[in-house]
Amino acid sequence: MPHNVVIIGSGPAGYTAALYAGRAGLEPLVLAGPEPGGQLMITTDVENYPGFPAGVMGPDMMDLFKEQAVRFGAQVLHETVTKVDLSTRPFKIWTGDTLHEGSTAIIATGASAKWIGIESEKTFGGFGVSACATCDGFFFRGKEVIVVGGGDTAMEEANYLTRHCSKVYVVHRRDTLRASKIMQERALQNPKIEFIWNAAVADIMGETEPHRKVTSVRLQSTDKDLSWTMPIDGVFVAIGHQPNSSLFTGALDADELGYLKVEPFSTKTKVAGVFACGDVTDRTYRQAVTAAGSGCMAAIDAERFLEAEGH
Repeated sequence: MPHNVVIIGSGPAGYTAALYAGRAGLEPLVLAGPEPGGQLMITTDVENYPGFPAGVMGPDMMDLFKEQAVRFGAQVLHETVTKVDLSTRPFKIWTGDTLHEGSTAIIATGASAKWIGIESEKTFGGFGVSACATCDGFFFRGKEVIVVGGGDTAMEEANYLTRHCSKVYVVHRRDTLRASKIMQERALQNPKIEFIWNAAVADIMGETEPHRKVTSVRLQSTDKDLSWTMPIDGVFVAIGHQPNSSLFTGALDADELGYLKVEPFSTKTKVAGVFACGDVTDRTYRQAVTAAGSGCMAAIDAERFLEAEGH
């Protein structure tokens, strides 16, 4: 017997979809994937999710999401989907050699921030190194930070951070920006933003005792044999996000960046019975609360789809 709903992914979108599908009596199966809990698992303090006035640790919040979904009948398996066949129903979804079948499928595989690729980034991830200014900018009030990148995301993050930070340095590998003209002008005209051209972050230094925090970075010139250390309180990596959508290449439509396409005001993909929600479809907001909202939409869309079939 196929499951009524198979949910691929387990961040705020996947677990919210599971909660709503569970409460509708659909007994959803959640395949939690390689990063159960999604990007919030590497977020320390979450202060902007409604209902947590004192803030909450990202992993703790995801545990609560999971607990609530399970309470209403969701089954969560810590397995990673390796292959899908969405060409016929029931949809076929494999985790290694195990086949799971679903009358409907909800894709909530999220997106992953692109990182610089240095070890110290992991050491200080959530402790001074972030990939989300709207999530973490508040923690750097009155401090000096670096934004790494030269596209629209980097300019947006830099401009946003000037609301909180005393100074924002934009470190860019080249001497020209990829960002759109309007975003460039906004950043270049902001008195709190200073550009460090032709440079890359080679290392991030800091303290681990008594509290983990960033204290400086080592910058490397990209056009000269030169490196230098710069004191700094935080590093925001803004070199883009990668939607986790490669599993669905050819089966579903995606935009030029790989974000899955859904119908307006809906989570419907081009395949009837397959719905997509959360950051794998969202190139604009990428917040836990918007992901959760679209997970709710996906569950309702799946429930209505099954109902229309007389399920």
